[in-house]
Amino acid sequence: MTETGVRAEVAARPDSGESRWAAMISTPEGSPRWERPALAALLAGTAVLYLWGLGGAGWTNQYYAAAVQSGTLSWKALLFASLDPQNAITVDKPPAALWVMGLSGRLFGFGSWSMLAPQALMGVAAVGLLVAAVRRWSGPAAGLLAGLALALTPVAAMMFRYDNPDALLTLLLVAAAYCTVRAIDAEGAHWFSASTGWLTAAGVLMGLGFLTKMMQAFLVLPGLALVVLVAGAGGFVARLLKLLTAAAAVVLSAGWYVALVAWWPADSRPYIGGSSDNSLWELAMDYNGLGRVFGNGGARPAMPSPPAGGEFAGGFQGFGSQAGLTRLFTGELATEFSWLLPAALLALVAGVWLTRRAPRTDRQRAALVLWGGWLLVTAAVLSYMSRSFHSYYSVELAPAIGALCGIGVTLLWSRRADFAARLTLAAMALGTGLWTFHLLDRTPDWLPWLRWSLLALAALTAAALLSAAGFRRAGIVIGAAAVITGLLGPTAYAVETVAQPHSGGSPLAGPPRAARGPMRAAPATDPLLDDLLTAAGTRWAAAAVGASDVSAIELRTGAPLLAVGGFSGHDGAPTLAQFQRYVAGNEIGYYLVRQRGGDERGRNGGDAEGSEAASAAGPAGNGAGGARMNRVERSAPDGPGAAGENAPGPESAMGGSQSMTRERLGPARPAAEQSDSAAITAWVRANFPVTVLGDLEVFKLTG
Repeated sequence: MTETGVRAEVAARPDSGESRWAAMISTPEGSPRWERPALAALLAGTAVLYLWGLGGAGWTNQYYAAAVQSGTLSWKALLFASLDPQNAITVDKPPAALWVMGLSGRLFGFGSWSMLAPQALMGVAAVGLLVAAVRRWSGPAAGLLAGLALALTPVAAMMFRYDNPDALLTLLLVAAAYCTVRAIDAEGAHWFSASTGWLTAAGVLMGLGFLTKMMQAFLVLPGLALVVLVAGAGGFVARLLKLLTAAAAVVLSAGWYVALVAWWPADSRPYIGGSSDNSLWELAMDYNGLGRVFGNGGARPAMPSPPAGGEFAGGFQGFGSQAGLTRLFTGELATEFSWLLPAALLALVAGVWLTRRAPRTDRQRAALVLWGGWLLVTAAVLSYMSRSFHSYYSVELAPAIGALCGIGVTLLWSRRADFAARLTLAAMALGTGLWTFHLLDRTPDWLPWLRWSLLALAALTAAALLSAAGFRRAGIVIGAAAVITGLLGPTAYAVETVAQPHSGGSPLAGPPRAARGPMRAAPATDPLLDDLLTAAGTRWAAAAVGASDVSAIELRTGAPLLAVGGFSGHDGAPTLAQFQRYVAGNEIGYYLVRQRGGDERGRNGGDAEGSEAASAAGPAGNGAGGARMNRVERSAPDGPGAAGENAPGPESAMGGSQSMTRERLGPARPAAEQSDSAAITAWVRANFPVTVLGDLEVFKLTG
């Protein structure tokens, strides 16, 4: 039933008093007078929430921030999303989100605000588009409730203030859903019509979603395609042709960049980080695609698995609980997004039942198909994802949860004269209150009064919803209480999320929680090291295994660094031969090795060989006694130097310290089994002098 039909049905009831109320709040055009002020207040409030204190948010994820900085210094780095402005290797995601942040940095100057402000504005735009999409089929109240739920979801409040690609991805997916709604509403049952144009626009947006986060964008496609087949105008063949046109738009809007990378000479562009064969297609299908869902594929090294506590050494949190049907309801993942998930599922079931006899093109059922398909498919994939799951992936569920809650609540509210509808509303209110109590109990020392107050309010609201007499006297008050019951918990978490700084590769929304495993302190800033790198005068001031130190130093000094092995240290770039050529050409000033012992394994993403190389012997332990800087120098061993020709092996070069390493790490691996990063580290150790600054070994590769 459309919005007009619902209002006419309610107004016709003699005992509801709704006719007088509708006349009082409606404009001559039929829209309620409160709609535009309410929408303006929602968007303004969302902007304040997401932009507040953004300048003090820091770099958030330094890995992507360093790539944004590189994009402000080099157009090629911006095009390929290179981690360094000298274009050695890209980040492990496609570049669309970094294009937006990089262009903002070029326009306003690179900094935390210029990088994160576009992310926050994407959040405001996503809320506005969700309101518009839901409103067209379910009315203004449903749209505003959906937008409010999205804006106040804790993981959304975090990711729209973060430099991960998920902000742009969420905006593009909501925009694609809006275009799909417009396509179904557009006139013309034939292929050559406005409906096809809107679907083509949705396909372009989905293709841009692929260029933002690859296969994750396609999780919503089944819901969008199904609603076109179920509720679209025209015969089945016409609807199928429109979908094929949209699919072609997806391929073209994403494929041009895949083709560009494939055709660009590999030796004049950066290595595609995260891939095993320097291919964007392989990155999409394995690391950011089916391999992430089903497990390892090809010859790629295994992704790390979290320990029993769910966290790597070093505080790399958020990989979620074990894969399975209950994953989204357990652990800290649940507090990220699931506050309204039980209500959304109940609303979906109730809505499907109420519209079971509706015509094929019924808009309320179409809305349930679209957003229900989005929710169920995405939730199923995230629940069973086998490799490298992060809790913030759940932000993709937030628009569908908000839409279903808005649609279901207003649909049931329009039938509140029936006891069954009031019973369902009461179940939603009480179930949400109980679930909110459970989620708030995860942090029992934070606002302990809130969970008890909301539980009591939920019980009172459910009792009032069951009372027909109470409805006639205070229906608006009861409805407001139900909304407060559902939204106050996530609102408190969202506000706390905004108030706290977040950083790292897998942040958690809400109040701070005790660490679940051994935490590694952030590397200390060393002015001497910064001065050395700033004055290096080489193509890359330094190189280091993995992106952790590289990203931090690049952001701190502005000097370009080479991340050996990409993000985790196990990508195949550069190879030992390439690295030796760079050194022979005096293109790298220094080589940095962080002395972290067993902790290095977590930093390098589980690459055992890279871990061994990075924690290999040398003056380990020096500088650990608390001094800011403890310089220990070792001369280069005899034998060939930087050119790398016939370089001696690690054993002959490292002498006694190498034997100490053997005792700690066991027998040396054959050279053929070493990763590129391990081979590079061993070669550097064998041929170059070292200076120890605190817990950092600095090998001088020039001069």
